[in-house]
Amino acid sequence: METVYIDKHITLVQECRQGNRKAQFEIYKLYAKAMYNVALRIVNFDDEAEDVLQEAFLDAFTRIESFRGETTFGLWLKQIVINKSINYLRKRKVEFVSMDAVDIAEPIDQMEEEDLEWRVEEVRTAISALPDRYRVVISLYLFEGYDHEEIAHILKISESTSRTQYMRAKLKLNSLLVKRGV
Repeated sequence: METVYIDKHITLVQECRQGNRKAQFEIYKLYAKAMYNVALRIVNFDDEAEDVLQEAFLDAFTRIESFRGETTFGLWLKQIVINKSINYLRKRKVEFVSMDAVDIAEPIDQMEEEDLEWRVEEVRTAISALPDRYRVVISLYLFEGYDHEEIAHILKISESTSRTQYMRAKLKLNSLLVKRGV
């Protein structure tokens, strides 16, 4: 059975294909805040997130003919934003180092994720304090819903590196939160 995506903004997308600036502005207003948050979680700087957002919309409107409707427009746009964000990180020379050959001991005293009660602002602050390589993997996994195979493909790293970066990010995040008394 084939999955069918119903895009409630398909009329606006079709108008954008015809070059309608008003439709483009409507699409921008609908998606800008959510796409900015996606970019911010990855690049971690307001100015860069705004740049990513502008470039992503420009790219989307320029390439709107390539949108085939196999997913919703929002998912298509989100992928563009994620790719642009990753490219910004690469420009900053963030390297995702392969951890394939490194053995890492599992922490003995690991708390269950469900047992932790975090206040949103403290968690957001702690996540933004993580090194880029950790923050990107944890954001893509937890907030954007990608699995490790997809993250590996997006970041051009191995799946085990993605898992290792995610595990280290969780440990670092936990340590930051403990220091803050959360």
